[in-house]
Amino acid sequence: MAGPETNQSAKLILPGGKEATLPVVVGTENEHAVDIRSLRSETGYVTLDTGYMNTGSTSSSITYLDGEKGILRYRGYPIEELAERSDFVEVSYLLINGKLPSKQERQQFGVMLTRHSLIHEDMHHFFAGYPPTAHPMAVLSAMVTSLSAYYPDSLDRSSPQDLHIARLLSKVRTIAAFSYKKSIGQPLMYPKNSLKYCGNFLHMMFAVPSEEYEVNPILEKALNQLLILHADHEQNCSTSTVRMVGSSGANLYASIAAGILALWGPLHGGANQAVIEMLEEIRASGDDYKKFIDDVKNKRSNRRLMGFGHRVYKNFDPRAKILKKMCDEVLSHLGIKDPLLDLAKGMEEIALKDDYFISKKLYPNVDFYSGILYRALGIPTNMFTVMFALGRLPGWIAHWKEMVDDPTSKIGRPRQIYTGEQLRHYVPIDER
Repeated sequence: MAGPETNQSAKLILPGGKEATLPVVVGTENEHAVDIRSLRSETGYVTLDTGYMNTGSTSSSITYLDGEKGILRYRGYPIEELAERSDFVEVSYLLINGKLPSKQERQQFGVMLTRHSLIHEDMHHFFAGYPPTAHPMAVLSAMVTSLSAYYPDSLDRSSPQDLHIARLLSKVRTIAAFSYKKSIGQPLMYPKNSLKYCGNFLHMMFAVPSEEYEVNPILEKALNQLLILHADHEQNCSTSTVRMVGSSGANLYASIAAGILALWGPLHGGANQAVIEMLEEIRASGDDYKKFIDDVKNKRSNRRLMGFGHRVYKNFDPRAKILKKMCDEVLSHLGIKDPLLDLAKGMEEIALKDDYFISKKLYPNVDFYSGILYRALGIPTNMFTVMFALGRLPGWIAHWKEMVDDPTSKIGRPRQIYTGEQLRHYVPIDER
């Protein structure tokens, strides 16, 4: 799937007098790209772009992101409106299906998620086989892959995928909650059909058999917002991984499991955990965040300011604004005074006024406040990346589905520039 071509073109002049005329394509938000798909076949040249910072791997109608202006929209809807007025299930439907559901569609979608919230009883043996020290992301990725064994019809991508999508969306929260319960040695809590998506997750995480658990509506709202804000973010590392793996013909469960593993990296989904660890380090050293920032600026003690800056956003991350407000609301409601939040606000205030950070466009990103909010919800630090995966799931599914439905989609196969040895011949070991 490509953007519409214009009557414009770009001319590339190559060594030896070669020239290539390449079409220009334009997106619906006036994004321009030079289409180089014919470059190698016509000239023998390829482009080199480490980290794909200037390469569009696909065109997509799912998410629009303008980092210069701090804009994020799902299917055209501003993230601010969705976070305030919608819920995670509705946003998931929007991302996957391209439109907001009608009342009937929303009800049917909710029923499907409720109906498929349980996992097969045999999978409980898998949880029992992991040691208590197992990282929840390892458990989550393995369990998601295992779902394809229980639903072998998923291997046929020509079969209807709606059922597998609903199964995955619903069962992932159950798997995530079960992995947490396993890690702390508590009995597994089954989902309750009377609860909504986020409320059910909180129930499975924190309820115990001997006590009655009531879902706090403020915390349920906060979790909805957190998941909505993480639901999609264009062609990031994990989303690109899902599309790359899916391009081979891999089934939905395998493709999503690959995305989970890509997200596990500390430079991607582990960033909010790094923020909490940074704040705890400052707290342990006497709350002197001004000295910490000065150390960062002067490159002392290998200190890094986590939660500031973003590869795409060169303005304030719109998601951070929403989470900052939600942090205040949740902590006020719970009567919690989190010293880490006070540290975070102090650091933000300095960084937003300091020429060093302004010149480098280091604004708070979504990770800066999400970790504090997860702490307030009672989510342990080692579950932060799992929560990220739970939120990002509908975005991954939407991109996988978009790629599968695109008849022009091809298996991903990047090129390289070889820098190794030239031709040399084998010499027997006795002659070396």
